[in-house]
Amino acid sequence: MSTVSSTPILRTILRWGGIVGGVILLVAGAVGFIVAGAPGLWSGVLGALIGVVFPALTAVTILIGNIWFGTVHYLEIFFGVVLGGWIVKLILAIVLLVALVGQPWVQPIVLYFSLVAAAVGSLAVDLVALARMRLPAVSDVQLPGGEHGSGSNSASDI
Repeated sequence: MSTVSSTPILRTILRWGGIVGGVILLVAGAVGFIVAGAPGLWSGVLGALIGVVFPALTAVTILIGNIWFGTVHYLEIFFGVVLGGWIVKLILAIVLLVALVGQPWVQPIVLYFSLVAAAVGSLAVDLVALARMRLPAVSDVQLPGGEHGSGSNSASDI
């Protein structure tokens, strides 16, 4: 069983997303502390964590779904894992937002801007990773004669 060609891209996105997310977490926490004290610190950290973990879960569910690449029921399993992960993320986001509204230790402005910063950082990582990776236009396809390395395009190879 071979690996899917998107796996290196997703791993790169997770690696760089973690690095960028850590930087955003530190900056959001520091700015939140300067602006609003301890509640601002925790709001900045929480917003950065939410903004980094949720996009990372998408990449993780795709990587988990790709484990079954090459099996008979790959598509069913893949879409079940990815869509199931999306539903879990949606429910978790709603529960988190409902639980955080009105909490005395949450500074909504700091939380909002740290979420926005994490979302922009995550999008930037995705764009840079996709732009720099070399992904074939037709991926995960084995062409006739490709195993032998003959490189000819004669009619007998087709």
